[in-house]
Amino acid sequence: MKKIIGIFLMGTTFFASHAQTNSENPLLKKWVGPYGGVPAFNEYKVSDFKPAIEFGIQEKLNEVDAIANNPKAPTFDNTIAALELSGKTITRIATVYGIYRSNLSSPEFNAVDTEMSPKFSEFNDKINQNKKLFERIETLYNSKESKKLTSEQQRLIWLYYTEFVREGAKLNNADKEKVAEINKQLATLFTKFSQNLLAEEHDQYVELKTEADFDGLPAEVKNAAIAEAKERKLGVMGCVANTRSSIEPFLTFSNRRDLREKAFNIFVKRGDNGNANDNNATLVSILQLRTEKAKILGFPSFAHWSLSNKMAKEPQKTMALMESVWTPAVEKVHQDVAEMQKIVDAEGGTFKIQPWDYRFYAEKVRKAKYDLDQNEVKPYLQLENLREGMFWVAGELFNLNFKQITNVPVYHPDVRVWEVSNKLTGKVVGLWYFDPYARTGKRSGAWMNSYRDQQKLDGDVLTIVSNNCNFIKGTANEPILISWEDATTLFHEFGHALHSLCSNVTYPSLSGTSVARDYVEFPSQLLEHWLATPEVLNKFALHYKTNQPLPHALVERIERAANFGEGFSTVETISSSLIDMKLHLTTTAIDPHKFEKETLDALHMPSEIVMRHRIPQFGHIFSSDGYAAGYYSYLWADVINADAYEAFLEGKGPYDKEVAKRLYDTVFSVGNTIDQEKAYENFRGRAPKSDALMRARNFPIVEKKN
Repeated sequence: MKKIIGIFLMGTTFFASHAQTNSENPLLKKWVGPYGGVPAFNEYKVSDFKPAIEFGIQEKLNEVDAIANNPKAPTFDNTIAALELSGKTITRIATVYGIYRSNLSSPEFNAVDTEMSPKFSEFNDKINQNKKLFERIETLYNSKESKKLTSEQQRLIWLYYTEFVREGAKLNNADKEKVAEINKQLATLFTKFSQNLLAEEHDQYVELKTEADFDGLPAEVKNAAIAEAKERKLGVMGCVANTRSSIEPFLTFSNRRDLREKAFNIFVKRGDNGNANDNNATLVSILQLRTEKAKILGFPSFAHWSLSNKMAKEPQKTMALMESVWTPAVEKVHQDVAEMQKIVDAEGGTFKIQPWDYRFYAEKVRKAKYDLDQNEVKPYLQLENLREGMFWVAGELFNLNFKQITNVPVYHPDVRVWEVSNKLTGKVVGLWYFDPYARTGKRSGAWMNSYRDQQKLDGDVLTIVSNNCNFIKGTANEPILISWEDATTLFHEFGHALHSLCSNVTYPSLSGTSVARDYVEFPSQLLEHWLATPEVLNKFALHYKTNQPLPHALVERIERAANFGEGFSTVETISSSLIDMKLHLTTTAIDPHKFEKETLDALHMPSEIVMRHRIPQFGHIFSSDGYAAGYYSYLWADVINADAYEAFLEGKGPYDKEVAKRLYDTVFSVGNTIDQEKAYENFRGRAPKSDALMRARNFPIVEKKN
């Protein structure tokens, strides 16, 4: 179930009026309207959350108790299917809460976060530690009769059983209480970490006070900085916001080395400033509690517990993969830095390349080596055109059609909605919400959310998904131009959305992206390849002034430079992945600064690069357990992705209808109804080979010795 958090209300008035207001609380109402019902964003208020959540929790617990205490012998229908159908109210509330937390954060809502997160941890533990309920699940798991069920039903029984065991269902009562208390403390610390990080991102920025401070910035980056300063009412000419979409273009193009350093520092020091928002003590507590929990559950470390339900299964496999890619990636960085340093020296610079110089001089090398200037490409990368390009790709691969609608409520004026249907049959399969712009109260980065999972157990339930980004609006009435990297991210997150929109399963717990964490990034990373196809570039990469497509010569230069920067991006990401895994293999208390330095020194981390996510700002692993000891998933999935794309290249190309149908049938539509290793073998005819990744990144392939 999704995480849910409520609002803090003082005094006794709430309790006196609780029963009277439930029937009026919009969060407790079923979703109504078209498409099987949609969230009533025009009706919700932050003050609705606490009473709604408390009611929803109790309703779910009552339903679970009824299932657990059913006097009839356990069957799939009266236990597993009944659990799948329970908690509809709290699931809807969870969805809306998650949207508020990620997109509409405020001091009032943060109070919700702080008070209610441990209560929701308690709620989950009451279900996971319900002895009678687990006995029913275990009976079904061990039953010979269950072998007569459908493969999807057997998979669902397996999922419930393994997840309950993993969360401590077989522990004695004393240990169950310890785990529950740890989970409650962790929930509070996750919330604190997230709130601290959001505050650092919103409260820090670099002011651009004179025209000289804009030196080197492309027009759209300059306009975005001017708009950001106006939005913040700063009284200066411009402002570089402390978000990746604002910081990275500034580091790439600004001629002001002093300001680049300033911008770099506020970004990499988020959560690490020794102030009220410092995350170091919080993350140390999280690590200690995770270690304690893993020990109680019978695992040598939290990493071992975390990987127990992943494809990789054990930490050593992930470490071996990361280390095999690390060495060639570092060597590539050294080669690239040497070329950058030549430019610095030729310009009369008396400094060694520093992290705030890397993107700036990498761009100069790109221009010198490949005759490719990002500013030459960016005028062709209009956000709205690329969105249409994504829709076109979805139509070519999976026969999906997108039609914008205005008859459903949205939570912010920036948000738009599309109806998604099968273009061959006309059948509507879901809705896609798009929230593309940065704003106060919205967390940084880009992500996909599922508002409602596809299923057939409770009728033919349509998928509702969203993609959320943080592009800078810039000047009004001008198209939003984005970088190639941002365009890649756009396609990546849309890949997650398609994974849900293509889902065709019976049970909600097996739907869409409900797969192993180190597999879920495979469909999204795979879709990135279609951005660079000539079909997309010719149709949708149109110059914002002339409406002309990217010239063929420029496309060729893009292709030649395709692997430029792979060393940087690989080192940046794998360093974070290795730190994450080593943090969660360590069972003693750490000093974050010392641990980060010593680990990176041992890896011979290039001094010109920092981790993509330094420890005090590593929201992936410290704002929840989601990617903890799991950040390696991006590399793990990239091996699968690179191997899968070669299936298209071995066929008739990226738009091979036969390969696309097989991809839909074996990956995008099946969710978690089948073991993911088997699902991939059904697509490819074999297990993935890591050589494909090395070829994709233009790294040397090391021959394996027998």
